[in-house]
Amino acid sequence: MQWTTAKFLIDLSRPQVMGIVNITPDSFSDGGQHTCTAQALKHCEALLKDGADILDIGGESTRPGALPLPLEEELARVLPVVREAVRLGVPVSVDTYKPQVMQAVLDIGADIINDIWALRWTEPGASAASASLNAMQVVAQHPRCGVCLMHMYREPLTMQVAPMAGDVVPQVLSFLEYLAQALQGLGVEKSRIVIDPGIGFGKTVPQNFSLLARQSELLGAGYPLLVGWSRKSSLAAVAATSLATVATLDVHERMVPSVAAALLAVERGAAIVRVHDVRETVQALRVLGAIR
Repeated sequence: MQWTTAKFLIDLSRPQVMGIVNITPDSFSDGGQHTCTAQALKHCEALLKDGADILDIGGESTRPGALPLPLEEELARVLPVVREAVRLGVPVSVDTYKPQVMQAVLDIGADIINDIWALRWTEPGASAASASLNAMQVVAQHPRCGVCLMHMYREPLTMQVAPMAGDVVPQVLSFLEYLAQALQGLGVEKSRIVIDPGIGFGKTVPQNFSLLARQSELLGAGYPLLVGWSRKSSLAAVAATSLATVATLDVHERMVPSVAAALLAVERGAAIVRVHDVRETVQALRVLGAIR
């Protein structure tokens, strides 16, 4: 199986590691560390040295409670980094939900659009049908860029205030199937699409782990699966030695459970894992590969 992107055919016969490049001052894990272009590019190069297959560049934090970022500010953060990153010889993904940012980064050579809103975001005051179509059209009008459609319940500001109810697996599956089919209806080849269940995006701790335990049901949709467990608070909730330490388990102390979750996801069929700790994840996946 391959993932078709703007300039690459990504081989999914082995798990792909997507390295996270947050050029934000307020991301939950590494906000403020790579806010200038030079720092971000240095981080890109370090991730590639550690074994990343794909770079995922994002200019807006989507942590729980995050406020939306103005369009012009996101463009100012993202475009200089993407212009340089596309010269590094690997697929470059951009984590954005704004159609204008999608178009701008594709125009300068980005390979993949990674959208937490699954191309559904609408500008405040705009009609839902018009804005949603615009986002889909940006991807559909490109001859071959890759796209990741993610499930999110509500939006970042409120998603953990009132998370989903009930059995999340069929809800996530039907949502992603619907959006993927809608995109194909606009002429996008199925080989360009991967899906992401959206760990931590409007879901409780048990619901997140249900998505991992029953990941085979998500694979039934017939699309490659991208998962992002890296440093998520659900891992802190189960890895902390006591309830008293859950809230204080620093994000950088979540590396071991993050690698474990990535390994379990791949073992259960995930094709791509989106991670902060690239070197450690690559090492763990090599161990898994050795027994395969």
